[in-house]
Amino acid sequence: MKISGFSFGKNATKLYYPIAEAVKSILPIVDEFIVVVGKGDEDDRTRESIAAIGDPKIKIIDTVWEDKYFKRGIINSIQTDIAKEACKGDWLFYLQADEVIYENDLPTIRARCEELQDKKEVEGLLFKYKHFWGDYNHFHQSHGWYPYEIRIIRNRPDIHSYQSAQSFRSFSYYDNPRQEDGTRKLKVAPVDACVYHYGWVRPPHLMQTKNRAFHSIHWGPKKAKEHYDKAPTEFDYGPLDRVAKFTGTHPKVMEKMIAQMNWKDKLQLTGKPNPYRDKNKHERFKYRFLSFIEKTFNRGKQIGTFKNYILLKNYK
Repeated sequence: MKISGFSFGKNATKLYYPIAEAVKSILPIVDEFIVVVGKGDEDDRTRESIAAIGDPKIKIIDTVWEDKYFKRGIINSIQTDIAKEACKGDWLFYLQADEVIYENDLPTIRARCEELQDKKEVEGLLFKYKHFWGDYNHFHQSHGWYPYEIRIIRNRPDIHSYQSAQSFRSFSYYDNPRQEDGTRKLKVAPVDACVYHYGWVRPPHLMQTKNRAFHSIHWGPKKAKEHYDKAPTEFDYGPLDRVAKFTGTHPKVMEKMIAQMNWKDKLQLTGKPNPYRDKNKHERFKYRFLSFIEKTFNRGKQIGTFKNYILLKNYK
């Protein structure tokens, strides 16, 4: 059994993505790691940071992003599929540039892949998530933040990145039942492992720059420019006591980035949110109410959220 890792990025180091840390976090259990690097700005060092890891398992594929795919995040799926198609493993382990795996989970993940290798009905593995917010000491346990996602898939030609590359689906024309868009959700089994998601942990000015880049490939560059030219230059995380306090430890590969954190004085730890800016999702009454109901009466399980997978009942 072989496992391939794969990911993609563009301007990742410039936008404070821990892409090198993501790669290093699963190198011990993969037989290769394919990273697709889009041509970035002259002051970006994404490619250099990945090459500097110096592991022969890593293969870098250089690409140029085409503006015509800068809508609805399609470019993200295209880049993900380029990496996926270059993989040779039986299982393919996908990490986005802001996702890191805890080293203690690696033996469990590999053992799960071995256990399910011949169970062809299992098309992917479902991971738990921790979404960090503002700094490395706070994370979301609120409605609307996906608690699970597919991060390991079979190496099959019908499985592709879906929408803005958050997940995967089967695009085979022979599968049933199918969704209106012609795809089918994958049948998955859980794995007792967690993805540490650091996509919302950046200095406030870089968080806003990242949001501009994100919306450029979802709304189109023109609309994103019009919006962010009028927006504040720094992102407002709001009072951090409105999200959960994290008391655990982080993956070892994150130690350097955590030690270099230098924006604590720009964060609001307590108090009321700024009334003159748009509320963050978790601050809105609807999401606060749903989060309260879920925590109080549903053991923290989210109610009515979209699931991009079919969880097989015979696998626990």
